[in-house]
Amino acid sequence: MARVSPPSFPTAEEINPDSTMFRHISDEIMLHGQCYDELRVLCKTIGNRISGSPKAAQAVVWGEKEMKAAGADKVWLQAADVPHWVRGKEELKLKYGKNGAYKKVPMLSLGSSEGTGGKILQAEVLMVANFDEFKTLSKEQVKGKIVFFNYRFRQDLINTFEAYGDAVKYRGAGPYVAAEKGAVGIIIRSMSTGEDDFPHTGSTHYYDSVKSIPSVAVGNYTADSLEKNCKKGIVIAQLQSNCTMMKDKVRSYNVIGEITGSVHPDEIILVGGHLDSWDVGEGANDDGAGVVQSMEVIRTFKALGIKPKRTIRAVLFINEENGLRGGFAYADSAKKNNEHHILAVETDAGGFAPRGFGMEMSPAQKQEILVYKNLFLPYGVYDFSQDEGGADISPLRKMDIPEMGLLPDPQRYFDIHHTNNDVFENVNHRELKLGSVVLTQLLYLVSEYGLK
Repeated sequence: MARVSPPSFPTAEEINPDSTMFRHISDEIMLHGQCYDELRVLCKTIGNRISGSPKAAQAVVWGEKEMKAAGADKVWLQAADVPHWVRGKEELKLKYGKNGAYKKVPMLSLGSSEGTGGKILQAEVLMVANFDEFKTLSKEQVKGKIVFFNYRFRQDLINTFEAYGDAVKYRGAGPYVAAEKGAVGIIIRSMSTGEDDFPHTGSTHYYDSVKSIPSVAVGNYTADSLEKNCKKGIVIAQLQSNCTMMKDKVRSYNVIGEITGSVHPDEIILVGGHLDSWDVGEGANDDGAGVVQSMEVIRTFKALGIKPKRTIRAVLFINEENGLRGGFAYADSAKKNNEHHILAVETDAGGFAPRGFGMEMSPAQKQEILVYKNLFLPYGVYDFSQDEGGADISPLRKMDIPEMGLLPDPQRYFDIHHTNNDVFENVNHRELKLGSVVLTQLLYLVSEYGLK
């Protein structure tokens, strides 16, 4: 009996040519991608790069060079005047009980905060669990105290960015709320998922109506100890810091590179991350990862010889962390020049494995994107349910530009976010490259088919 060959079925790639291009993009980046090596140079050669600092200026020069090396048709710098905050020397000591000894604990001043002018501020610590409890206190109870806002990052929320949004108000508004009642300083429990003692910095805010008071964060282990001892009795803090906002703004720049569209050059698809970081760690996940992923999109289009129908533009924004001046400068320029952006995509949630894309756009536009959802499943991307864009592209919302944000796995981001632990070694090369893969795939689809 003759052997009968099994029927030959077409592969998914043969059925859908977009699947074939997805695979080409993935192979190019996973086998030949440059983003991980670029991140190593950014982190280890330049390091952290707060806006207005010499390191931020070095990062702009580096970004322009790398954008050209990626093969962009056009590269330029876009000016933005940014604030310059400096940390300087800082120290926090705590004394538990009347007979205890002062012990130095890990701490970080909150970004953009004012310090003690180098003097030692000594005061009793007043612990509150949340703003509601603080509201019940009189000015007499608060006056002259250092308020400890002991609000815990919610571990029960699976989406850690949701938990961050819940807790971050204590960092942003804590100094103002406490100063209104006469507090001389604040300590906050860090916005952290970590079972560790890494303090997290991050931007805070002051208002002219109240005095600017020193504001610091402590890690979870220190916060646990402080909580325990505040319940037992009196805790005295000694705080000394030199942090301050410099008087004059500093001229800095967004770095922009693009590939001109072959059919609709006036229709722009933007992908970007922010070049600045806080002045601790190396700014690896926040947001060196997004910076190198955005440039990898440009490099991959060029390496594969893809001629996008619409213009692909990568933007390395400056000053996301404490002012968003780069984002506003970009939006102002886009409006002034009457540029037509059909989509803006941001990558600023770490270099972890991609899990989805958030969408800030009309229901009809969401449906256009969801048509492609199954194409992303082999690459681990399944979540298109969240309303999410990004901070740097948020000023474009006034122009009704659809926005998307890359959603990496969120479980580890707030272990290292805004800490000395945000270093190159905490980025995995495969996860970082996979983020570049799905960003490039997304931009390829929109460049081919548009977005109404």
